[in-house]
Amino acid sequence: MKKPVLGLLLGAVLGAFDGLTALGTPAVASQIVGIVIGSTIKGLIVGALVGWYAYRVQSLSKGLLVGLVVAAFFAFLVAAIPQPDGRHYWIEIMLPGSIVGLIVGYATQQFGQGRGAVAR
Repeated sequence: MKKPVLGLLLGAVLGAFDGLTALGTPAVASQIVGIVIGSTIKGLIVGALVGWYAYRVQSLSKGLLVGLVVAAFFAFLVAAIPQPDGRHYWIEIMLPGSIVGLIVGYATQQFGQGRGAVAR
């Protein structure tokens, strides 16, 4: 599977699980559907960007770094939005989001097909 496609799929699946981690915060339990949908979309975007980068640059360390930075950036944008109670959930949003980026960065570099790869 090509790296961008792998990034999209893995980003979407892990993004959904990222959103489900919000169940650990009782204050946002009533918003769980929107959180899971938003996290899935965020995962799709991050996965596409990381997969695109992995397709062009064959370096595990750079792939991990890009995955971490891109995912942390998007998680920061989401965490910057205040909740109805006026709070920001920085750690609760940025930590799992960044872990998703690391996983997608690793998987796209290790398991995706790059340029000139022959399908078996």
